[in-house]
Amino acid sequence: MHSVSRVYAQAIVQLAERRGLALPAALLAAVRGAARVPLAMQDALWDAYCRAADDPLAGLRVGLALQAGHLDSAGLQLVTCETLGEALHDLVEVAPAIGEGGGFALVRDGERVQLRYLPRLAVRERERVEAVLAGALSLARWATGGRFAVGGLWFAHDPLAPAPAYAALLDVPLRFGAAHDALVFDASQLALPLVQANAALREHLRTLTERTLAGLGQSSLAAAVQRLVLANPAWGRERVAAALGISGRHLVRRLADDRVSFRALRDAVLHDIACRRLTGARRVVDIAAELGFSDERAFVRAFRRWGGTTPARYRGTTGAAAGEAGGLTPPVPRADA
Repeated sequence: MHSVSRVYAQAIVQLAERRGLALPAALLAAVRGAARVPLAMQDALWDAYCRAADDPLAGLRVGLALQAGHLDSAGLQLVTCETLGEALHDLVEVAPAIGEGGGFALVRDGERVQLRYLPRLAVRERERVEAVLAGALSLARWATGGRFAVGGLWFAHDPLAPAPAYAALLDVPLRFGAAHDALVFDASQLALPLVQANAALREHLRTLTERTLAGLGQSSLAAAVQRLVLANPAWGRERVAAALGISGRHLVRRLADDRVSFRALRDAVLHDIACRRLTGARRVVDIAAELGFSDERAFVRAFRRWGGTTPARYRGTTGAAAGEAGGLTPPVPRADA
């Protein structure tokens, strides 16, 4: 069962109280009584908050109100790092301890860096994406004593409100309809020192966070592998290992220590991406290319291995259009994928 930290959920509850918004009493009691809040309950909390706020930028306001303490021990671990770069690398690993509704990937493109958010949300996704990225911006500024200079916030969705409404809350360049949801900044910002840096405290907090991750049934390494594959579906073992700063062989050994395999982790992520893509109108051949398959037939074989059915049959069961242009080609003799 996916979940989020209770104190993370409490950020929404506290903001609702400050704004005088009434949320369902039974929902509030359930949130306050949970050790960790099930993701379905967090979905209900977000929906109730957005309805009560009646504000298209409700999510943005939540993000700007976030404090490090709202991210539990993981958040405190991040702000005690030496530099912003260390904190963001830690964020990629520890994000599931905060909430399992999405992950992060840190992607460097020349002199520009993207902190990409990779949502896996069923309810109020656009508002929650805005909350996450606005929160990342706000905390980066606070942790660096106001020295962090952002290059922009990118959102994959269309604007939820007119430009002046965004400008009233954010003084940063915005891009909508982007390829990724991301906080974008110059690579030089990674070296910024954090004002709360404390090596001893960071190690103590890291231990607490690792216990949380272990309790969720995933090691930091396995979670990091899944997030990298989610951000870069076409990457194989060697590229993922290189991004983690280790060899492919070392990656395999470390995952084996946690009784998981790279192939199993990657297959699980690719299957999830494929299923989500198949609920839309994208051509199967394009989905295959995005996931790094040499051709459509190889993707079909892999999809059948993952879920016991073909992409066409899966698409039919989800109610999506089955006869779109570029659909499956006739079957061919089986070969290794």
